Amino acid sequence: MPKRASSASTTPTKTKRVKESHNQIRLDHFFASPSKQHLESKGTNTRSPLPEFIQGSSKLQKNTRPSSPEIIDVDAIDIATEPNESSAHTTINKQSSPKEDVSSIPSILAKVDKQQAQSEKPAIFAALDVDPVTYSPDLPLPHSAEAPYSLLTLALISLSQTRSRILIIDILTNVLRTIMANYPPSLLPAIYLLSNSLGPQFIPIELGLGSSILTRSIQQVSGMSAAALRKLYNSTGDPGDVAYTAKSNVRTLVAHKPLTIPLVYNSMIKISKCKGQGAAKEKQKIVEKLLLAANGEEVRYLTRTLCQNLRVGAVRTSILTALARAVVLTPPSTVSTAPTSFDEDADNPLHVPSSVLMEWKKDWKPTKGKVSDPRRETLYKIYKRAENLIKQVYVRHPSYDQIIPAILQQGLDSLAERVPLAVGVPLLPMLGSPTRSLDEIYAKLGELPFIAEYKYDGQRAQIHASRGSKTKHEMKIFSRHLEDMTAKYPDVTGLIEYMFQSAPDLTSFIIDAEIVAIDRATGALKSFQELSGRARKDVNIKEVKISVGIFAFDLMYLDGESLLGRSFRLRRTLLRDRFSPFKMQSNEDPFLARFNFVESCESTQGRAAIETFITNAVENRCEGLMIKLLDEPDLSGTVPEKQSRHKVLPATYEPDLRTLGWLKLKKDYMEGIVDSLDLIPVGAWYGNGRKVKWWSPVLLALWNPRTGRPVAVCKCMSGFTDTFYATMKETYSLGSELCSETQKWECDFGGFKPDVYFKPCVVWEIRGADITESPVSIAAQELVSDSRGLSLRFPRFIRVKDDKGIEQASNPAFLVDMWRNQQGKRNDAGNDEGDLVDVDEYMESSAGEEEDQESDF
Repeated sequence: MPKRASSASTTPTKTKRVKESHNQIRLDHFFASPSKQHLESKGTNTRSPLPEFIQGSSKLQKNTRPSSPEIIDVDAIDIATEPNESSAHTTINKQSSPKEDVSSIPSILAKVDKQQAQSEKPAIFAALDVDPVTYSPDLPLPHSAEAPYSLLTLALISLSQTRSRILIIDILTNVLRTIMANYPPSLLPAIYLLSNSLGPQFIPIELGLGSSILTRSIQQVSGMSAAALRKLYNSTGDPGDVAYTAKSNVRTLVAHKPLTIPLVYNSMIKISKCKGQGAAKEKQKIVEKLLLAANGEEVRYLTRTLCQNLRVGAVRTSILTALARAVVLTPPSTVSTAPTSFDEDADNPLHVPSSVLMEWKKDWKPTKGKVSDPRRETLYKIYKRAENLIKQVYVRHPSYDQIIPAILQQGLDSLAERVPLAVGVPLLPMLGSPTRSLDEIYAKLGELPFIAEYKYDGQRAQIHASRGSKTKHEMKIFSRHLEDMTAKYPDVTGLIEYMFQSAPDLTSFIIDAEIVAIDRATGALKSFQELSGRARKDVNIKEVKISVGIFAFDLMYLDGESLLGRSFRLRRTLLRDRFSPFKMQSNEDPFLARFNFVESCESTQGRAAIETFITNAVENRCEGLMIKLLDEPDLSGTVPEKQSRHKVLPATYEPDLRTLGWLKLKKDYMEGIVDSLDLIPVGAWYGNGRKVKWWSPVLLALWNPRTGRPVAVCKCMSGFTDTFYATMKETYSLGSELCSETQKWECDFGGFKPDVYFKPCVVWEIRGADITESPVSIAAQELVSDSRGLSLRFPRFIRVKDDKGIEQASNPAFLVDMWRNQQGKRNDAGNDEGDLVDVDEYMESSAGEEEDQESDF
């Protein structure tokens, strides 16, 4: 046996302070909040905003899902000498000093071990990583009414050990089936815990659990010092691993009731509601109780859940797919599955009868790839029908609070009617597919009639309103990401009140619009940067200094009727017929927002008119144009080969989809709008989805002649071909002299944290959007501000510059010149779909995306 650490005196050996190095500090997702994850000062004076036990050097973790790490021998780590004064729990830590009275410890530990063996015996569940058809969700009775947290932990462990999308969906399907069959009330909290959230996206529920609270909780439960925990973190790099290792050395004198899924979820809700004086202590108390009740791997994944960083591949699409399949195979007890056989083509069923499933299980052989099996083909047809239904319902009503109870009551039958589009619940917005030129637009649309609209430099807003009694109307304003912005725009809610007053027959509506900063006197458009200067919460309408205009472009709901399935021509006509522009008059409230329709130009006016319209849009400081198909294509008389092209040309409103029915022509993507940059690839992240076997996105850098090394400026994932991806992965193969998991080459990364690091050795030409200020990049920071650098929005790879060395790459001064000379400045946060845009990926149809999700990694 290895010798225990020497402790010849009651005073433990002092641990040397780990020397801080800001180049090696790992900014953890939880222990540093997003707003604090960036280095806020320059040079060696940079201080990490992490808690005490995390500061110092640490190993960077690669972006894989490893199995449980080796438990570290914490006997060799210093422990706290001070008593746990505030602890309300009796624990024994086996790291006791030899001079303490330990004569009774062995017998106590033996008793505790026996007690824990009896009280902590985990529930036994079947393996989840199997074909759902062969999986049995039934458990022996009796069992508890609430699903044990150990079941969810088993699922999380299984998810963390695979990157296969098929296997991820199978695991999720099986765990959801088990919960539905045995613990129906636990399904909703299980879905939220799996999705790493506490509620619908549009309801602001913040856990509010600071890093210091979790640090103190782990210290309190384990009895370990901050220095010991810091050592653990430097060795594992993950808060969950730290808590798991620390808790593994603790024995409790009092057995704790096993954790359940509802208990964990409800505890997190309680934490989110702790406010005011004493909130921190109350939160810590809740966390300590959870950690003490957790056993084994539960500690690891409970901690990651509290950090809101589960590190498993359970994304929203996977959860919805698994939920649909779970209901198909294990419908709620309220749904009748009596028939022993069924006609799939005639009945279009959404569930598989239990008797049929039992018959299939007898000789069902799990297989990879496509096989000629009528039963499997039938099952996949039912799967696809159920998945499409649940996804359709979710994008129109993205709230599990209504979807899950509806499923448990009646299954999938008539689910869309029972959970419809509703005022006050934002739907996921329809998205535009980028194009690079007007020629490309005409090539895609041909002679089909379309409307060209200004793409304003503002904030997309979804405005919900419903008439109430007298002046108590229901009004909500949601952002593109479904955040509730109602309190931010009292001038818009005031405008809605005016609309109801001036239109007595108007009862309810949902409008898609752009909120743009305007000059109150002239109505001239202002930049998004000025709009972002408005306060975000509790805005007093009398104190509003930045006026806004509402530019409406679509109508999804009117007077109790959904318009999503109607053509854009009809929706546009209703919008303009039922609503009127509102501009400031001498006798009207000057604090109300203005209302108008987007500037537009019809294709019937000719191509020359559209070209002039593009020029006018750029001159009016717009981002470009949106091209929208007016009517559904007439497919009669077309050959099947041509029909497939028109399937992605809908004139209907398609929530959460990018189709060719909406095309986006931004000045950022048009040749000649923005000069190109010569940048150096210095790192990358592991790809997802179709790109899982490649590096994507890639981190690019400028060359800083002042420091003599590159400085990271932006990520890029657009413009690459599959062939180039394959070549790049071969060139930068992990472990080669050009690619490493750790930082081996000098480079200033700022707030970027790539999964792997590239040796700076080549130069790429990059073209993209305009230059913006960034809280992540430190490129040109010394030339711009003390806290922010510059970055490139929507970068796109053009070509490799073989004729240039890295010292000839673009430098910070060149970037600053571009930033100062560009037409109009935007806020660093952007006002579009994000900082990374793969314009080539947008061209793929939704069918292609679904196919991609079924591919085995």
